[in-house]
Amino acid sequence: MTIDTTAASQAAAGTTGQTSGTSSSGSSSSNAQTAANQLGVDYNNFLTLLTAQIQNQDPLQPMDSTQFVSQLAQLSQVEQAVQTNSNLESLKTTAGSISGLVSLGLVGRTVTVASDKMVLANGSAATSYKLSSDASSVSATITDGSGNVIKTLTGLPTTGGVNTPLSWDGIDDNGQKVAGGTYHVAINAKDASGQTVSYSTYPTTTVSKVDFSATGDTVELANGDQVPVSQIVSIQ
Repeated sequence: MTIDTTAASQAAAGTTGQTSGTSSSGSSSSNAQTAANQLGVDYNNFLTLLTAQIQNQDPLQPMDSTQFVSQLAQLSQVEQAVQTNSNLESLKTTAGSISGLVSLGLVGRTVTVASDKMVLANGSAATSYKLSSDASSVSATITDGSGNVIKTLTGLPTTGGVNTPLSWDGIDDNGQKVAGGTYHVAINAKDASGQTVSYSTYPTTTVSKVDFSATGDTVELANGDQVPVSQIVSIQ
């Protein structure tokens, strides 16, 4: 089948010139809007070409309409895909707004997080630790912000797999009271063969404020930590 496409090409060129402004203006919008704009340009160009080809076809060798119907169906599928992507972007934005409202409700609440910090206030500091397995000996080393050892606690429970409370009365190794503030705790656990047993510490503190960002919400805690909401273990 021979089709005279000269007029069709000229018509397409005219259409492209008319719609180029729409395509360039869409470049500053979202990806979904840009894709939708480009799809509209391509769709109009295709219809212009189709009309021109029909007008200039050889009457003795008419074009096969099945091919154009197939192309129309493909463009329709692309249009639906772009619309679906746009809807998903809207759902993502909505979900982010809901997540922000939930995070905002954490301000002032008492939470437990994974952290090595513990706050000494009114002569008391508390946290908890969980060993990955049973140990034969467990001790804890409490240090200040400069890394100086303030207190060593020995003879701690050795059961693994459970949260074990750990408290400190604010007295250092010299029997002196230390100033209130944020301290760090490290657990030293060994099994029967002398191998180190891994652990996690979970202090309980309060949420001071919430920060929102494109990468996710974070909370600022009274102990000075700033952690993702996902690191909160429990809320009281």
